[in-house]
Amino acid sequence: MSKKVKSDIEIAQAAAMAPIEEIAEKAGVPAEYLENYGRHKAKVSLTLMKKLAHKPDGKLILVTAITPTPAGEGKTTTTVGLADGLRRIGKNAIVALREPSLGPVFGVKGGAAGGGYAQVVPMEDINLHFTGDMHAIGAANNLLAAMLDNHIFQGNELGIDVRRITWRRCVDMNDRQLRRITNGLGGKTGGVPREDAYDITVASEVMAILCLADGIEDLKERCGRIIVGYTAADEPVTAAQLGAQGAMAALLKDALKPNLVQTLEQTPAFVHGGPFANIAHGCNSVTATKLALKLSDYTVTEAGFGADLGAEKFLDIKCRMAGLAPSAVVIVATVRALKHHGGVPKEDLMVENLPALEAGLPNLLQHVHNITHEFGLPAVVAVNRFPADTEAELRLIEEKCAALGVSTVLSEVWEKGGEGGEALAHKVVELCELPSELRLIYDEQAAIVEKITRIAKKVYHAKGISLTPEALGQARALTDAGFGILPVCVAKTQYSFSDDPKLLGAPEDFVLTVRSLKVSAGAGFIVALTGDIMTMPGLPKRPAAEQIDVDADGKITGLF
Repeated sequence: MSKKVKSDIEIAQAAAMAPIEEIAEKAGVPAEYLENYGRHKAKVSLTLMKKLAHKPDGKLILVTAITPTPAGEGKTTTTVGLADGLRRIGKNAIVALREPSLGPVFGVKGGAAGGGYAQVVPMEDINLHFTGDMHAIGAANNLLAAMLDNHIFQGNELGIDVRRITWRRCVDMNDRQLRRITNGLGGKTGGVPREDAYDITVASEVMAILCLADGIEDLKERCGRIIVGYTAADEPVTAAQLGAQGAMAALLKDALKPNLVQTLEQTPAFVHGGPFANIAHGCNSVTATKLALKLSDYTVTEAGFGADLGAEKFLDIKCRMAGLAPSAVVIVATVRALKHHGGVPKEDLMVENLPALEAGLPNLLQHVHNITHEFGLPAVVAVNRFPADTEAELRLIEEKCAALGVSTVLSEVWEKGGEGGEALAHKVVELCELPSELRLIYDEQAAIVEKITRIAKKVYHAKGISLTPEALGQARALTDAGFGILPVCVAKTQYSFSDDPKLLGAPEDFVLTVRSLKVSAGAGFIVALTGDIMTMPGLPKRPAAEQIDVDADGKITGLF
């Protein structure tokens, strides 16, 4: 009789967690800087960074992946398992991750705290309300929306054109019904009727600001720079003009502090901030990353979705703004996912198929090329192994990567935890000692269209870009307003290098269509919307929420 495989939540609930004070001590966080949220979660005071300012930074390791497929890649699982593996070989390592959004938790994924024996815990808390950061971000976002509409209702002294309001409300849930709404109904006391819309909280500019801010004062200044709309004379109106930045910062003051938890093997873990990489910049907070670098010799972090999205934004936006540079990059792949890129349907992925694997391998190889040749960083491919993978398939991946001068290492962290990540840990330590210098894809002084073109050609391998007339006009207006020097955050499907989710593998000779541009002045980047990407996802036909339950004792089931 085959052994029953435990679910992720069963493994997490069976774990023996250490008191958070012990994890803090292991991480080098003195007790006076710890703000407990129960026995196994805490926030770390921002004043600790000032105390550690004299310390040199450790090595930064970025974990990214191939283009996602329904077969799964295991990027977060690999990130956690690598940090555990580094600890097992005697290295002082900390993992820094993003916070899960309730949208995917109740939508498709079910949970986002790693998997198997490479997870961060308490898994249920992290996946649900955690320390309230998401709610604080949503509250700050919606406070600004309320103050904006109240200003208009009370006489509109700033002359805001209600047809040109750009600030949206948000909620941390996949709710397609809120993509376009009409509000302000109900007569004279119900506000001013107008068209409006909702974004999911992780797509809010407030989320990006929280993740990029360097302290409370910077947070407040960034909130003040948010553009909420325009006047009839085409003048931008900011949150500072509405007097909202102070109250927004007050709502966010605790959310700005990094959250400290632990892995199943009691490795210290910062889980903080959670922008999506397909519609936002896809990285955890600069604050958490910098704190981890001061406290450890090796900080392992991840960027969302494939390397064309998360890694590109991590490097071109986060590293550019924060003065960071990874010493090594791990690119996660699976045999199953590569066969899917080679045209195999999900139900047939467990069968050996070398021709399909070879057809799908260009996707991995393009990501490898981008990291090593375009960004100039040392990289290793971590093959997240599954039982059905054959030796011939694994050998083919190794041979193709070797031709590009990149090693492959089998990762078995889902099944074995840190033990299954030791080989990868040894390789990463080796890569961290190699000389490298991060090369960014574009110069910040380049024109907006040139920046998008360079991303499209050098990272996506498109033959060019096409801007709609609306986007062209927006590019000119943003340049005239002085925003042309900002980095670009491309909002694009995560399922393809192109803007068409059906183009798998490594498509070429396509044109990336940019349908609109908008400035996130507080975050400090321009968002380029491509294809039919949406900032408010919807639930699938059978959402994961249908399987989630809680019993009379408060025990949660079905959460992945």
